[in-house]
Amino acid sequence: MENFEQQNRYLKAKEQVAEIKKFYGSLVSYILVISALGIFNYYVDGLAHPWFLWAAAGWGIGLIFQAGKAFNWNPLVSKEWEERKIKEYMEREERSQSGMGRWE
Repeated sequence: MENFEQQNRYLKAKEQVAEIKKFYGSLVSYILVISALGIFNYYVDGLAHPWFLWAAAGWGIGLIFQAGKAFNWNPLVSKEWEERKIKEYMEREERSQSGMGRWE
C-alpha cells in the first residue's frame, strides 16, 4: 500500500513539474512574441495606436490562468476546501458501497 502511495505522489509531482515546465515555455514565448509585436507597432506608427497591448492583455490573461494551474494557486478555492471535499466524496462512496445508502 505504501509503495502505491509513493508511486501516486511521484506521478502527481511529475505532472506538476510538467505543468510548470509548460508554463515557463509559454512565458518565454509570450515575452518574445509581445516584444516583437511592440517593436513592429513602433515601426509602423510610432506607438500612436499601441494595438500590441490588446494582444499582450489577451494572452496575458491566459498566461495568468496557466500559472494558477501550474503553481496550484486558486484564490477562490483553498487547498483545505479541496481536501475536505475529497474526503467527503470518499466517505460517501464508502457508505454507498457498504449498502448504507447515499445520504445517510
